[in-house]
Formats: sequence, C-alpha cells, structure tokens
Amino acid sequence: MVSEQKNQSACCSEVFNARGITKVYRMGEVEVYALRGVDLTIYAGELVVLLGPSGSGKSTLLNILGGLDVPSTGQVIAQGQDLSTASEGVLTAFRRHFVGFVFQFYNLIPSLTARENVAIVTEIARDPMAPEEALDMVGLGKRIDHFPAQLSGGEQQRVAIARAIAKRPQVLLCDEPTGALDSKTGIAVLEVLEQINQQIGTTTAIITHNADIASMAHRVIDFKDGLIDSVRANPVRRAARDIVW
Repeated sequence: MVSEQKNQSACCSEVFNARGITKVYRMGEVEVYALRGVDLTIYAGELVVLLGPSGSGKSTLLNILGGLDVPSTGQVIAQGQDLSTASEGVLTAFRRHFVGFVFQFYNLIPSLTARENVAIVTEIARDPMAPEEALDMVGLGKRIDHFPAQLSGGEQQRVAIARAIAKRPQVLLCDEPTGALDSKTGIAVLEVLEQINQQIGTTTAIITHNADIASMAHRVIDFKDGLIDSVRANPVRRAARDIVW
C-alpha cells in the first residue's frame, strides 16, 4: 500500500480522518475483506475522485465515511466524533445534517414532482434551501412541477443532486453518479457537481471506475483489492465540460 500524500489541501481543515479501516463480511465460515487497512484524510472544500474497479473497496469506504456502515476495525473522525463507535442516533443525525448522498440510481419517488422530491429532505433539515432554489442551482428551475417519468435520466439525477444539497451538507458523497448515463448527459451532471464544489465549497467525493473523470479532481485516490494503491494530486485540473470518454 502506498502511503497517503498531501497537497495544497493540507492547509485546510480535515473533514474526514480515517485510520486503519477494515471491513470484513462473514459468509458462514468464510471471511471476505472489503477493506484491508485504509488510511485517508479528506480536506474541507476539495473534490476527490475514488477510482478503481468494481469490488476494490470504494463504495464500502464511502458508506463508512457517510455513516451508512461502520468499520470492522479502525477509526473515522468527522466533526470531532468517532463514527466507528457512535450510536445509531448519532449516526442518524450525522447523515441527516452533515452529509448529502448521490447514488447511481436516482431513488426518486415516482408519484412526487421534482419540487416534492426535494422537499422531503428540506422538511427535516436544520437550515435548508427552498426546494426551488436547489432545483434552480442544478438547472431545473423550469421543471420543478414535473414528475420523474417526465424527466430524462440526466434530469432525474440532477433532481437527486438538488435533494442532496438542499439541506446544505458540508459533504457530498457520490457513488457512480454518471454510471447510468451516456457521456453527454454524464458530463452535464459532472458540471453540476463541479459548480457545487466551486461555488458553495461543499467537500465532494465521487466514486467512479472511469479514469477520465479523475482529471477534474484535486486528488485522485486509486483503490485496488481493498487497499489504497496510490493518492495523487492533479497539478492541472480539467473542467468537467472538457472531459471526453
């Protein structure tokens, strides 16, 4: 395993500090290691890409950072809290107020409009945006009263992003957000994530197996067999609109 490298982000505050993270799944008498000892720090305001093949541990780590799962061993510090030993109540509050999630599949409620899908989150957030504001940020201000079936795949993903950012999370965790989209639509979604990171300063982590997407990140974390294989900084970042795959 290659030790973690630091770049200019090291001057900023730490959002996540993960040390010695392992995750073991038991299937009868067989133990399957999804993570084998991961050390990683993510800094405020940066955009990181977690790159690697399916089964390399990316999603498992993201779920642990987001409080959706806990490690078998190791420690994750976020907001001064050790998530690895936190109660379910603490993890629920952490997910609700600190983290926004975007997944490959949009998980929108078909019977609700775009506005209503976003409002589900804003109704339980401490200091939310108005649903209309969040949808306007992702370029859907004129589509707020449309149902998911009336929206394209890229538009549905942008509704999902609006839902995630409407609670003003400090962190946006995105698991294959372009995985179900064609390249043109995927780039439009990446432009939205880029805009949120740059204009609002939301710390953003994007999981992908697409190496071309890595060029838009401050840092790229390469995963292999449950370990971080390398961490590299992009000396020059490519704008999302310039990505070709």
